[in-house]
Amino acid sequence: MADTWQMVMDHAVAVARKAGQVVCEALSHDRSVMTKSSAVDLVTQTDQKVEQLIIQSVKEKFPTHRFIGEESVAAGDTCILTEDPTWIIDPIDGTTNFVHSFPFIAVSIGFTVNRQVEFGVVYSCLEDKMFTARRGKGAFCNGEPLQVSEQTDVHQSIIATEFGSSRDPEAVDRIFCSLRNILGLPVHGVRGAGTAAINMCMVASGCVEAYYEIGIHIWDVAAGSLIVSEAGGVLMDIDGGDMDLMSRRIVAANNKKIAERIVKEISAFSPPRDDSPPPK
Repeated sequence: MADTWQMVMDHAVAVARKAGQVVCEALSHDRSVMTKSSAVDLVTQTDQKVEQLIIQSVKEKFPTHRFIGEESVAAGDTCILTEDPTWIIDPIDGTTNFVHSFPFIAVSIGFTVNRQVEFGVVYSCLEDKMFTARRGKGAFCNGEPLQVSEQTDVHQSIIATEFGSSRDPEAVDRIFCSLRNILGLPVHGVRGAGTAAINMCMVASGCVEAYYEIGIHIWDVAAGSLIVSEAGGVLMDIDGGDMDLMSRRIVAANNKKIAERIVKEISAFSPPRDDSPPPK
């Protein structure tokens, strides 16, 4: 099936580039902003338009494939990962960035078979950077190989994170506790692009040593997780166990030593899983 998945990945790259063009064109127009779970959990008509563009294109080419899309789930679709070939789509990773013209916006497409990510595509639209990875075949940016940083000293590291869209006081307290702990190690700095996919691609590129976050979703990290691992990095849950795509918790790092050191400083909490049944 290797050649088949390469053909599927080639289509993903092409549709991601086309979707990125739609996003860039929309930046020059009025952006109609709506909200989802909270006043800071934003969605635009462009998010919805881009997701439908990707899904329609895939349905025409691969009619038996399944989908998990951010906006489709927001509209009521289930978020269940089966063994079937499945496209996991974030049409605009960094919607808040998009609304404010903050220059890090990505189209993220992960593809799973047997619940395992087979390829990942992250297109950083405004940078015109196409990040790609195939399982066992390495990770690339615009065709050039990616390699994580060789740094092993957390004190010499830059760590990426985000604050998420939850404003629950307990969650906010834990987020800032983790940030204070990591800053106090000390590390060289803490950064955040405003998009999980690009943060993970920065780990893969070697310009930051680690990225962690609680509250992300499977569509935020499916593609980026493979790009990190194929660039030589490691993935963990924030408790140090294996990463679970549905858990909404992730540590992605250049090596196990840095990842385990970051894990020790995280004040953990568990948001509802992506595959949890909806509240009655």
